[in-house]
Amino acid sequence: MRKKKKDAVDIAAQQRAQEQAEVEQAFLTGINTLRDLIAPSSLEFHSSYFRLGTKYGQTIYVYGYPRQLYTGWASPILNADEVLDVSMFIYPVETEIVMKNLRRKVTQLEADLSINNEKGKTRDPALEAALNDAEELRDQLQLGAEKFFRFGLYLTIYADSLDELNFVRSKIETMLGQQMLFSKVASSQQEQGLKATIPQLSDQLQIRRNMNTGAISTSFPFTSADLTQENGVLYGVNMHNNGLVIFDRFTLENANMVVFAKSGAGKSFTVKLEALRTMMMGAEVLIIDPENEYQKLSDAVGGSYIRLSLNSDVRINPFDLPHVIDAEEADNALRANIVTLHGLFRLMLGGTSAGQSIGLSPSEEADLDQAIIDTYARAGITSDPLTHNSTPPTTHNLYDTLVHMDGSGPSLAQRLRKYTTGTFAGIFSQQSNIDINNSMVVFNIRDLEDELRPVAMYIVLSHIWNIVRSEQKKRMLIVDEAWQLMKYDDSANFLFSLAKRARKYYLGLTTISQDVEDFMGSKMGRAIVSNSSMQLLLKQSSSAVDVLSDVFKLTEEERKRLANFPVGQGLFFAGQNHVHIQIIASDTEHQLISTSPNNSKNRQGDNLMTNGYADPNELF
Repeated sequence: MRKKKKDAVDIAAQQRAQEQAEVEQAFLTGINTLRDLIAPSSLEFHSSYFRLGTKYGQTIYVYGYPRQLYTGWASPILNADEVLDVSMFIYPVETEIVMKNLRRKVTQLEADLSINNEKGKTRDPALEAALNDAEELRDQLQLGAEKFFRFGLYLTIYADSLDELNFVRSKIETMLGQQMLFSKVASSQQEQGLKATIPQLSDQLQIRRNMNTGAISTSFPFTSADLTQENGVLYGVNMHNNGLVIFDRFTLENANMVVFAKSGAGKSFTVKLEALRTMMMGAEVLIIDPENEYQKLSDAVGGSYIRLSLNSDVRINPFDLPHVIDAEEADNALRANIVTLHGLFRLMLGGTSAGQSIGLSPSEEADLDQAIIDTYARAGITSDPLTHNSTPPTTHNLYDTLVHMDGSGPSLAQRLRKYTTGTFAGIFSQQSNIDINNSMVVFNIRDLEDELRPVAMYIVLSHIWNIVRSEQKKRMLIVDEAWQLMKYDDSANFLFSLAKRARKYYLGLTTISQDVEDFMGSKMGRAIVSNSSMQLLLKQSSSAVDVLSDVFKLTEEERKRLANFPVGQGLFFAGQNHVHIQIIASDTEHQLISTSPNNSKNRQGDNLMTNGYADPNELF
């Protein structure tokens, strides 16, 4: 039979197929497989360690466990500040097999006890405990309340040198020993150990321990303090386990927070981010802004931006009284405000610094007290709450009262005059004309003279406090550069009093300072920290690290990190838990919040992380 002669079309098709096959072969020859991409440059095994590229590694296994295991026993290991891989292998065992072995074990233990009794030996507590445990486990297995498992725990540690590797191993063994766990290096089995701790699901060491359901449950690995709640504000990423730090500060004993960081570490960005997200949760935000950091954010959300300066038309009357709802507090509203005014006028007339009075003598204090009471009385305001709706007096009225008093009154009036008719007249000597009925209100004091700033912060705080007491709702108050208040005893005491009472009125106080030494050098500063259930420590200077280490009882590793944190990373404390946190923000949030000159550059999509958040190093 004659073969069919190929026509030109068939020949051309064959040639094209051959050429395509050659192209595909050439392509496959020139590409890397996944194994090629993830494989190290070299892998060298020794009896007690291995080299993975330039890194040294070592696998250890746990062979001894205490009689009882408690929930979270693995947490110190999993949250250790070291690079390590942890593998847990759990194998279920048939109940029938376990029951058979347990019956044999119980019989053996009972026989040992009987023999000891016959020989008159001293009772053996360990033997009795083993018998009780075996009988209890047998009963639980019989009822189906427990199941039996084989458990293997392996750890592979990494370091840059052999000396560092030995140090890390010693550290891990110490941590295990504190939990009554005993470990060994996988001698002559480092290859098998490495394979057991990489994602291959291959237990090539096969060193296991019998455990029941209760013991197995305590080994649950996801026990790090990730501070993740169902409701709350996203603060950032837990650098221990890459979990999200989502927390509601109002669920703590109090909702106060302190933020310490050196300039440029990202403290203002972090606080603005929290303020924005807190507003989204329905809370009001009040801010004292000494450096014009919050105007962009306020404008973006339609907030009220109140600029205090000698040239502005804004007026705040320190004699304003709160419209207190609580009947008991209404009776004391006048007295409480008089005490607040005492602190204010001590600050205005000289103040106290470092615990030494440089302003008022006892007789001047007494005359000032009487003058304030008389000033209120002349305006028709007494201790009777029904009179508190009358128009309050002003600092100018107090000046008039002092001028016509005996004793030190005229002298005090002369010292007060610069606030009534002198250089600082107007801003705090007339009736209030501001309205803070907004979800975000910012008080800017940047344009005030340095001498007037502490006074302005005190008066604004007092005004805010009156509003907080008038209507109870979820609010957050941010006091930036709070160290300026800590320089004076009266303003420091007032801030502490506010921090101590804020919880009652559903207020969360956020205190921010870059001058840690000045803040913590004040007795009231330390008291404010102790009355704040949340703390955030970003990058610090070396001198500040020493101060904070003493207050927060930081470990040596935390001390080291605190001085070298990159921008946007820090230690986040919430109640009894604390984590290493990376602050994150979306690109939109970054645009609303950042006041950096770099923010003007065009941020393209390739600057975003795959999870939709901006690169943290680009945020500040």
